[in-house]
Amino acid sequence: MKNKNLVVIIITGALFAVAAWVLTNGMALIPGGTSNPGNMGFCIACFLRDTAGAYKMHSASVVQYLRPEIIGLVLGAFILSLAKKEFKPRGGSAPMSRFLLGMTVMVGALVFLGCPLRMVLRMAAGDLNAWVGLIGFILGVFVGTLFLKSGFAFPRNEEQSTVEGLIFPITQIVGLVLLLAFPALLAFSESEPGAMHAPVLVSLGVALIVGALAQHSRLCQAGSLKNVFLTKNFDMFWGGLAIFVVALIFNLVQGNFKLSFADQPVAHTEWLWNIIGLFIVGLGSVLLGGCPMRQLILAGSGNTDSAITVVGMIVGAAFAHNLGMASSPAGTTPAGRIAAIAGIIIMLVIGFTHLKKEKA
Repeated sequence: MKNKNLVVIIITGALFAVAAWVLTNGMALIPGGTSNPGNMGFCIACFLRDTAGAYKMHSASVVQYLRPEIIGLVLGAFILSLAKKEFKPRGGSAPMSRFLLGMTVMVGALVFLGCPLRMVLRMAAGDLNAWVGLIGFILGVFVGTLFLKSGFAFPRNEEQSTVEGLIFPITQIVGLVLLLAFPALLAFSESEPGAMHAPVLVSLGVALIVGALAQHSRLCQAGSLKNVFLTKNFDMFWGGLAIFVVALIFNLVQGNFKLSFADQPVAHTEWLWNIIGLFIVGLGSVLLGGCPMRQLILAGSGNTDSAITVVGMIVGAAFAHNLGMASSPAGTTPAGRIAAIAGIIIMLVIGFTHLKKEKA
């Protein structure tokens, strides 16, 4: 049974890479075809940021687009969880702490310019900045496991009504209706990353499949490293490695592999802040119980704590752009560097204040 689960995890990782290729280089092969930005077949942080812009929560005109991938991931997980009778609404565990952590994780991701999934895709394309950022991600996850070993835990969540669990998936259906039928109500970028996207139905279809796979396999970038540090279990790690290997093969075959720091798509070369940004993402993901993608999948499966976390990420993206915290290919900003340091402090405070005291 264990070997069967490992095979499922590896296949899921490989198909993630295929899906990312389809949405970027694959679509670019079609004459007149449009695609997602380079090295951004899937980036949860980037897509939530663009979605916040589409809803006019921030005014950064170059990153505004209601990404169908977010909708598809949530609904794919939702549909499969219903089919497997695993849709079990639960929540109520430290909602404000989770909301704040969601905001902070997003700030860290936007300082780096990507979530853990995009980090792997950037690594597979030769982006050395992502390899440097990996150091921070590993350190962040490691520090998170130290908190877990020391007794960190949020209060137990409780069973919620079916209506509570349905609210978040329904918001995604509403978003899809707006995108397809009422696009005039939304904001759309006319240039730069927000204007680069695969066709709506292709993005939605691919994400539905990926969302279902992620729900079934429980694949999580932060979880893979956490399991290695805590229990020496490498099963999920091989899934993450499969994403890297398959994406690397695609890039080498198509001639899209470029080993360098400079001139990488939507990336900057400030090594220290790449490390710090992903340190925040790694630590926050462990405290939250999953990376940004895992939070989306859990939210689609009825977990209202994860739904609150995702809302926090969306709000964090809006704050980051409205207050000038988000990085750009030109580099980080003073506000972003201050926010990153503040984010580490916030996470440490939340971590230490939720350590369970041993009974005398």
